[in-house]
Amino acid sequence: MSQSLVKNLIHLVFSTKERVPVIQDDVRSSLHEYADGILCDLNSPPLLMNSVRDHIHVLFILHKTKSASDVVMEFKRGTSIWMKEQGPRYREFYWQAGYGAFSVSQSAVENVTKYIANQESHHARRTFKDEFRALCNRHEIDFDERYVWD
Repeated sequence: MSQSLVKNLIHLVFSTKERVPVIQDDVRSSLHEYADGILCDLNSPPLLMNSVRDHIHVLFILHKTKSASDVVMEFKRGTSIWMKEQGPRYREFYWQAGYGAFSVSQSAVENVTKYIANQESHHARRTFKDEFRALCNRHEIDFDERYVWD
């Protein structure tokens, strides 16, 4: 076979530093638009992105020549710089150091997109920490609570 055919779908999740509820409605759609551009520049286009005040979810296609850690680093760096430029209340904006990147099969894309799209109602009854624990458990990722939260 002369071609390398790859499709790696990634569900990316991370919070603001210390889960500070700083992602306000006035910047949310612009943040998503800016972040979309970062991912497209990395040839890792998003399928869906949604955030609430203290965290963000992104479903994207990881380019075959990119590592998830490099894409996440550029995503977080670029959006953090952009947020700080949005006015005085965002000058102290930071993302948490860590993240969760979960593989998604093509057959699960519909369920994952529904899950991401419904973040606002979902978080009316569940905290980010509870959600993240559940995602790690569902994907059978062992973690130490002492090092997950910052």
